[in-house]
Amino acid sequence: MSLNKKWIWAAAVTVLAAAFFLWREWRSGADEPPPQPSSGIRLSAWIADWQWKPGVLDLEQLGGSVKELSMFAAYFNHRDELHFTEQYGEALPEVREAAAAAGVERMLLTIVNDRFGEDGTAIQKDPDLVSRLVATDTAREAHINQIVETAKESGFGGVEIDYEKVHKRDLGKLTLFYGELYERLQAEGLSLRIVIEPGMKTEGLDFPEGPSYVMMAYNLYGGHSGPGPKADHRMIRNLADKLRRFPGNTSLALSVGGFDWPDGGKVVSLTEKRAAELAASSSAAPQRDADSGALHFEYTDDAGVRHTVWYADGTTLAGWMATAMSAGISDIAIWRLGELEPDTLKRLREEAGS
Repeated sequence: MSLNKKWIWAAAVTVLAAAFFLWREWRSGADEPPPQPSSGIRLSAWIADWQWKPGVLDLEQLGGSVKELSMFAAYFNHRDELHFTEQYGEALPEVREAAAAAGVERMLLTIVNDRFGEDGTAIQKDPDLVSRLVATDTAREAHINQIVETAKESGFGGVEIDYEKVHKRDLGKLTLFYGELYERLQAEGLSLRIVIEPGMKTEGLDFPEGPSYVMMAYNLYGGHSGPGPKADHRMIRNLADKLRRFPGNTSLALSVGGFDWPDGGKVVSLTEKRAAELAASSSAAPQRDADSGALHFEYTDDAGVRHTVWYADGTTLAGWMATAMSAGISDIAIWRLGELEPDTLKRLREEAGS
């Protein structure tokens, strides 16, 4: 055999061997299922003690979409001790059962700085309460002890702190409290999540590593203002950028439902179901705002009073989540479950890939 023929023969054998190897590799993966598409959204949500029954119904409809569930239920009494309503006692076993059936990975107890007086009247978002709770090493330790014991006794997987309208002078001690609480909870195998207000001045504050942080991406308009959406796309982008300053896992909280502004009257919060009912009675179809994706309409009540309503539906939420995703945020928290419309529940399931 000539030298040229030997080279040709060797090349042919090499090519055949390579082809056989590639065919075998292709066959070995032929039976593997293709990767499933996913939007990449990880959902958490709140259920409030005063609306737990419709909240549970929504949770059941969402199936395995909600990975973490916060029970918004812990307040304070006139002695600055944790306080729970009668509704909480009735709700907790039912919510826990529904969460287990829905595949929720962790339940958190949300503690908010609302304070009930001896006469039963409540002060919402009491900044002076927070001042007392974090004032000294001794005060913080006593507060932490009660939180940890309550979470353990009630069977929660973690704690969420939602202290709002805090005095600027207390913010340094508050972040110190976050770090101390995290260390204690970690020692017990419990997690900590911190709620951050959108308007909070975070510059110069030392937020501890370890807890997760959730930014409230709402309150653009509401009971404190004239008519408008709870959030818009610009607000969501700005808050997503602000979240980058926080250590660890971060998420954006989006608010469902809306508000009703009567001419000359008190602003009323609406669930999505109630807003849709009012929209159905309106003479004009709701319009969708380009900057926010929210719906708005006007109606006149039986007393002749003119009302303006703004609210979020499933399309609104999907748009807000898309804006968050484009800004690098894939963890979304929903405030709050209860009287969501079927299309909104469907959109949430789709966004969570379930």
